[in-house]
Amino acid sequence: MTPTTIALSAAGGVVIVAIAVGLIGAFRKIPSPTEYLVAGRSLGALLLWLLLAGEIYTAFTFLGAAGWAYGKGAPVYYILCYGPVAFIIGYFVMPLAWNVAKRLNMLTLGDLFIARFDSKALGAFVALAGFVFLIPYVTLQMTGLQILLDIAGYGTINAQSAVFIAVIAMAVFVFVTGLRGSAWTSIVKDAAVLAGVIFAGIVMPIHFFGSPAAVVAKVEALRPTWLTLSSTGTPYTSGWFVSTVILNALSFFLFPQTIMSVYSAKSAASLRRNYVFLPLYQIMLVLMVFAGLTALLLVPGLKGPAADTGFMQAVARYYPPWLLGLVAGAGCLAALVPVSVQLLGASGLVVKNVFGDLFSWPASEAQRTVLMRVLVLALAAAALVMWALLKTTLVELLLISYNGMAQFIPGFVAAFWWRRATAWGVAAGMTAGLIVLAAASQVPTPFGINIGLIALAANAVVAVLVSFATRPPSAQTVERFRNAAFSDSTSP
Repeated sequence: MTPTTIALSAAGGVVIVAIAVGLIGAFRKIPSPTEYLVAGRSLGALLLWLLLAGEIYTAFTFLGAAGWAYGKGAPVYYILCYGPVAFIIGYFVMPLAWNVAKRLNMLTLGDLFIARFDSKALGAFVALAGFVFLIPYVTLQMTGLQILLDIAGYGTINAQSAVFIAVIAMAVFVFVTGLRGSAWTSIVKDAAVLAGVIFAGIVMPIHFFGSPAAVVAKVEALRPTWLTLSSTGTPYTSGWFVSTVILNALSFFLFPQTIMSVYSAKSAASLRRNYVFLPLYQIMLVLMVFAGLTALLLVPGLKGPAADTGFMQAVARYYPPWLLGLVAGAGCLAALVPVSVQLLGASGLVVKNVFGDLFSWPASEAQRTVLMRVLVLALAAAALVMWALLKTTLVELLLISYNGMAQFIPGFVAAFWWRRATAWGVAAGMTAGLIVLAAASQVPTPFGINIGLIALAANAVVAVLVSFATRPPSAQTVERFRNAAFSDSTSP
């Protein structure tokens, strides 16, 4: 057998095992929208932990963190910081969202905005914005897949065609299984990714340099400022670092697929337990930083998006094909499992909040489930087109998504903690934030600050001003929402 055949066979075997586990786990469940999107709100602490980790720790974890350690140096630290901050926020806030979803039968983020602001048009706006800004995140996974398959194939296969096949296969998997299948697949995915990350961040540094600490010391000796944040002379200053950590932590749980996973919990207590233990997964990111620095020493000279390939190029150069295949298989799962949940979250938003709430079509639950499944395939196709046209680094794709999703923050916060907020105010604020993002797309760090945070500030100011200028919401609607959220908590 050729090295290409050995490596791709090993990678394919890992993926096939994961999909088989997902199919078995989802077998014989009723395909209603609630079951399809949020697994019947029945996931206990362990399966929920695996699901949340499965869609949070992605191909970006596997390649993007290593790529930025390789290509940017110290700015990679932001990746290590925003997750723990987000989990602290999630511990206190997301059980409130779960309470509302459970008591008012919500399936999407758009449902939450509709219930609080009594506006189906606002819910549709949220759904469409979520759909659009999720596409770069799905594209990120595809870019990761291409890197993995190209290197695992030793450059002898058409990696683009392989990505098309892999993504369509995962879309069909989601079409059949829904969220429960993704949750079960996450069991194999997390185990494989953990093994791959341990190899990348511990075994490789020890093999070549004696320890991860020795890798850091060697990088510092060769590039004294590489691991130090700069205050000037680069787009990624300390101001950018702080603003990006804040922005990403605040918007962490407002991605369509993440809020859907929150809704799938069996109880608010299950959510809180998850936020206590999810930070353990951050160890993976630390190890991938070590992997990126190791690759910088072993295969120097890669520039731009090519930096994302450094870690896998080092594996291909120095290790046997079967091991390369296993590592690539773990990376493929790190891309495909999040894609499955992202496709599901985006399709649920559009079907529930645009077709269903705004146009009252289709009428039956069975028909809505079918439409969700069709849109899973449509979104996969749209993301494939964007991926074929847009070539940038994995981290830059991630930041596009985070900056867009951050524009939900003022409306989400106001829903729980500001009675005077109106649908017009929230919609106007979101529009202002998106305009700022579009206008400043060529200046990602004005004044050394992440443009997403500036857009968020404009969003909040406009939302407040327009809310005061428009008719207050119905007191009955506000109290119904707040009672659902805070009935078992201390109301602020």
